[in-house]
Order: sequence, then structure tokens, then C-alpha cells
Amino acid sequence: MPRKAEFPEIGDLVICNVQNVKNFGAFVSLDEYDGREGFIHVRDVATGWVKYIRDHVREGQKVVCKVLGVDSERGHIDLSLKQVNDHQRREKIQEHKNEKKAEKLLEIVGTKLGKSLDEAYDAAGAKLVSEFGTLYAAFEQAVVDTEGISGLEIGDEWVSAIKAVASENIQLPSVTIDATMEVTTAAPDGVDHIREALTAGAKGKDAEVEISYLGAPRYRITVVAEDYKIAETELKHAVDRVTTRIHKAGGSVSIKRKDET
Repeated sequence: MPRKAEFPEIGDLVICNVQNVKNFGAFVSLDEYDGREGFIHVRDVATGWVKYIRDHVREGQKVVCKVLGVDSERGHIDLSLKQVNDHQRREKIQEHKNEKKAEKLLEIVGTKLGKSLDEAYDAAGAKLVSEFGTLYAAFEQAVVDTEGISGLEIGDEWVSAIKAVASENIQLPSVTIDATMEVTTAAPDGVDHIREALTAGAKGKDAEVEISYLGAPRYRITVVAEDYKIAETELKHAVDRVTTRIHKAGGSVSIKRKDET
């Protein structure tokens, strides 16, 4: 399966399973490092004085810790639970889930090509991690920009299989913004001009753009994109396309965002 370093580095966040809790601290196993043992001293369990350690940590609990020290010769890893905030914990857990999913997707890719997970990692996975940082990021890239995968020289059969598996299983994150447009024109054939303008406005380049009828002369324009910057840019372009055509018909366009009064 995909390889990790034998030991984490100081400052890394790691996912641990609590194995044994003593008054002086807790022994844990590191999920991402083949169950290697780590230790959380009682002073690093929580801020302030810890009267009862089991009020903060217990056997069988899954926790996210920060690596304070690593002694590879002794196989000893010192950890801190109190130095990980809620945001970091959520992000690390999600990252771990994503990587487990990505490993499964790489296994599916290998199966398509008659290879085991280890063989798939040797043939393509290692290069994907080296290039994109994580397997999951590589599968996301395969959906967003297939050229990035094609340039890795892992073989056309691997590229094709990765693209196919990624497109079937990866749902990219997105943001949605919307606004209300008022579109008017006094031209005799104004209805046709408005219809053509709205059709042009809905032809997004880097995002999904939908324009729906709210009741004359009001229309809702909704943009779904990878991030807010792209969404805002695409919204502006969509409104510009509508405005250009309506102005030619002697009409006008006004726009109001949800946060405007």
C-alpha cells in the first residue's frame, strides 16, 4: 500500500487511537504509521491542571495530536493533545478520510489494470504523491486538469484509468453565489431581446451559470464554481453579457446581491 515515512516529523499532526491511560499520561497508537506507539504526557493532555486524566482522554478514543519529539532509535514519539485546536482536528480527520478514499481509488485503478495496490503505488501512486503532495489531491487534479496527470510519464494506460476512476468517484468542492437582476427594454420585440440576452448570460466558461425567472422584470442568476474568486468573476461576466445585449435594444439591467438592501 502507499508508503509513509517510518516516523512522523516534529510539528506534524497525527491521528491516534488511545490504547492505555495512566495517571501520568496516555499511550496511543499512530494510525498512519502502522500503529507505532506514541505517548501523551499528562501535562500535554489539556490546558491547565488535569485532576482526572480520564475526564479528557480514554481508551478506545480517536484523537488528533501534535508531534513534539521523535526518537527513532528508541522508537519513542512524544505527543500533545492540548496543542491541537478544533479546526486543526477537523481538517486532519478530513484529510485522513480523503487519503483512505484515495488509496481505495488507487486500488480500483490497479484492479482495472490487473495490478495489486502495492504494484499500483510503485507504477503510479508514488509519482502522484511526489507531484501533488497527496493521493487525493492527485485524483482531484485528474478531474480538474487532466493535462497535469498526463505529464507524469506513468504510461497512457495508467493515465486513462486514473482519469476514469477520478471522474466517477471524486466530487469537487464548490461554492454558490447568486444575485437578482432586473432586465427591462421598451423595444417592440423586447421579449425576444431579453430571451437572447439571458441565454447568452447563462453560457459560463469556468463555472455553471443558471438564470431563472422570478417575475418580470426580475431574474435570479446563480453561479456555481470551484471558489469564490472564480464565482465572482463569472457572475460579473454573465451580467456583462446580458447588459451588452440589452443596451443594444435600448434597455437597462440592474443587479442586487443578497447582502444589499
